[in-house]
Amino acid sequence: MFKLLLIEDDASLFQEIKDRLLSWSYDIYGISDFSEVLQEFTAIKPDLVIIDIQLPKFDGFHWCRMIRSHSNVPILFLSSRDHPSDIVMSMQLGADDFIQKPFHFDVLIAKIQAILRRVYNYNTDQIELKTWYGAAIDYQKNTVTNDAGTVELTKNEMFILKHLIEQKNKIVSRESLIKSLWDDERFVSDNTLTVNVNRLRKKLDALGLGHFIETKVGQGYMAVEKAEPL
Repeated sequence: MFKLLLIEDDASLFQEIKDRLLSWSYDIYGISDFSEVLQEFTAIKPDLVIIDIQLPKFDGFHWCRMIRSHSNVPILFLSSRDHPSDIVMSMQLGADDFIQKPFHFDVLIAKIQAILRRVYNYNTDQIELKTWYGAAIDYQKNTVTNDAGTVELTKNEMFILKHLIEQKNKIVSRESLIKSLWDDERFVSDNTLTVNVNRLRKKLDALGLGHFIETKVGQGYMAVEKAEPL
């Protein structure tokens, strides 16, 4: 049974979501003290965090940042705020997805199931270690290592890198990546993929590898295998 931490201060909405998710056999936890979210997260050790932006004490962005500093657990934002900057900020902080309130419960379930499949099952039949342009990529630990050091990726970032290097020197369309990542492209914005790829590139830059993920305008992305260093 997966453990889900629902960080929502609206008691009636929390109970409604909890009851619906319990019917899907998820184990649901809430927050008792909104000034101690990180401590409660650490004690619960959830498999997925669902968090609102507007919370008492500190907002959801603050707690997403704090959780990301300690864990790569998948994070799903659930918020009535719909400004594009809120969605972009969520992704830049390492969130896996964003749902705007009010929402259809079937969409929430689809998002949760897609994230859990992607995070906990996607690499079960894959080799755990691969090399790309002199770097060791560990699918199990979500790390990329070369002589310059090691960077840790989120599950989304590793999933994107994995798909690109498995088709090295070939263009992978944006539509293909979106469908592979989120199972159903109707539920995700095109901008979300852009943010994730840019975040992946920024991390790879620390190893001198960021420019080997090339953008093919109007087509998609390509991981270069034998490009000359710039």
